[in-house]
Amino acid sequence: MRRRNMISPMKTRSLSDNSSAMAIRNGSKRQHRTKPIFILLLLIFTPRVDSSWWYIGALGARVICDNIPGLVNKQRQLCQRHPDLMQSISEGASEWIKECQHQFRHHRWNCSTLDRDHTVFGRVMLRSSREAAFVYAISSAGVVYAITRACSQGELKICNCDSLKRGQASDDKGYFDWGGCSDNINYGIKFAKAFVDAREKMVKDARALMNLHNNRCGRMAVKRFMKLECKCHGVSGSCSLRTCWLAMSDFRRTGDYLRKKYDMAIEVTMNQDGTGFMVADRDFQGTTKNELVYVENSPDYCVRDRMAGSLGTAGRVCNKSSRGTDGCEVMCCGRGYDTMRVKRVTKCECKFKWCCAVECKDCEDLVDIHTCKPHKRPDRLDIS
Repeated sequence: MRRRNMISPMKTRSLSDNSSAMAIRNGSKRQHRTKPIFILLLLIFTPRVDSSWWYIGALGARVICDNIPGLVNKQRQLCQRHPDLMQSISEGASEWIKECQHQFRHHRWNCSTLDRDHTVFGRVMLRSSREAAFVYAISSAGVVYAITRACSQGELKICNCDSLKRGQASDDKGYFDWGGCSDNINYGIKFAKAFVDAREKMVKDARALMNLHNNRCGRMAVKRFMKLECKCHGVSGSCSLRTCWLAMSDFRRTGDYLRKKYDMAIEVTMNQDGTGFMVADRDFQGTTKNELVYVENSPDYCVRDRMAGSLGTAGRVCNKSSRGTDGCEVMCCGRGYDTMRVKRVTKCECKFKWCCAVECKDCEDLVDIHTCKPHKRPDRLDIS
């Protein structure tokens, strides 16, 4: 089976480079050149469930929002007003897709993307499953992260550092003065909510409610890991005075957090008046507020099924000695695996040479690569 993995949005081409912006962090001024305007969105939200703004970064001369099919009015207006924000979303898309693929690299569904397919993830997103819940959450988080970062780096005209972080505050170490450039997380959340949620708010069904809920979980996940960074002042580094600012943590923390939420995702059904959810498990006594939710069970990712969007696991590399999800028994769904011996070249016998280099030899060894066998019988579900 041919799998297409780790496909990031296509690189874009520069159009202009004649504007600049200023950013401040740690009290020092830094000059940034505003990034060129690219065409960012092509085939957005068409159709509603299986396609999204995820397909971005195509080549072109300029953003022509009126010609992008599938945009609702509010999204088109935001696109027209803020093309530089669309650029930030474009740049952030490849990051959250890579993070999704990192989180599921050892699973039957590995966040596979399809090259030159406007749905990005294929028909698997048509089903209101755990996987769809995770993708919507981490993509929403990716928008927050990208826009917030662009604000703080002075790349956007409409926002910059968080102006509310002024004066004095305190933490468990004592008092400090707000300074530098605090990440403007609230603006990132505000814009992500307005743009990403716009289409879902036009529909009143279970999938729209599910998407809105998981989008919110993704946005809040980024804010959850904001951290206080400080610079000490005083005699001999005594830190008698501190200047601090709020900064986002590495996006990996958000990915790890949402991956755990995926494992604990809650099955829900729409309530009778269509305004919210009911948990399918009547014995559930917690709250779904900060949990990912899904409506339908996941498809069988063992066998290739184009109708369900499953690519199957035939040909996937597995770990013979592992008992986890990356193990050959689990990954191959009991079909067995093939073993191929390949030559691997690695650096070895490295020595430090004065001054200042490290010299290594190229060592060759033979390693066994295990890949899942195809289905024993012709795959009737794999209909072209």
